[in-house]
Amino acid sequence: MVAPAAKSLVLEAENLSGVRGPRTLFENLSLQLASGEALELRGPNGSGKSTLLRILAGLTRPERGTVRYAASGDSESARHYLGHADAIKPNESAGQQARFWARFFGRPEEAAILALKRLGLSTRRDVPGRGLSAGQRRRLALARLLIDPRPVWLLDEPAAALDMEGQATLAELVAEHRAGGGVLVAAIHGTGFADSRALDIAGLKPARQGSPA
Repeated sequence: MVAPAAKSLVLEAENLSGVRGPRTLFENLSLQLASGEALELRGPNGSGKSTLLRILAGLTRPERGTVRYAASGDSESARHYLGHADAIKPNESAGQQARFWARFFGRPEEAAILALKRLGLSTRRDVPGRGLSAGQRRRLALARLLIDPRPVWLLDEPAAALDMEGQATLAELVAEHRAGGGVLVAAIHGTGFADSRALDIAGLKPARQGSPA
């Protein structure tokens, strides 16, 4: 059990088991996260970090167990999920895509403008997705977190492709999110975030794997 500090509970998972194909990646995983907390998912490739994030996001069913969002029920409005794919359209400009997300989330266009500015993309807002570097595409994907603030961020290797300046900006955004009571769960390779707890997914792998059916 990964338990929270004495703050308001935001996210709770009990006795989760995750599978991929015939393999059980982890089992008996329970965690609780309270406002302002961050949990880093650690472990080698294939250990189940991405699978756990998708379960917490409601995109993958666990083999067993439950996930609850105490603050907002189990609704999509409680969380943002950002996976490996940046979901950037190649033919639309950065500005067009940010404005689309603002409309999709029911936010004013100003939210898109401010998010691009914060992520250092103001001068690239007229550049189509195919003209952005990998790091700039990652920044544009991260802009969704700012356009529509939500209490839980579920991020899969959020610093991938970011340069040092981008990583520093991401660290600032995470710190501000947590200071406002937000929760972070992130799959991390390398340097993580300040004052975060860590969960080694590989340590929750079953001792023996059953044979494929």
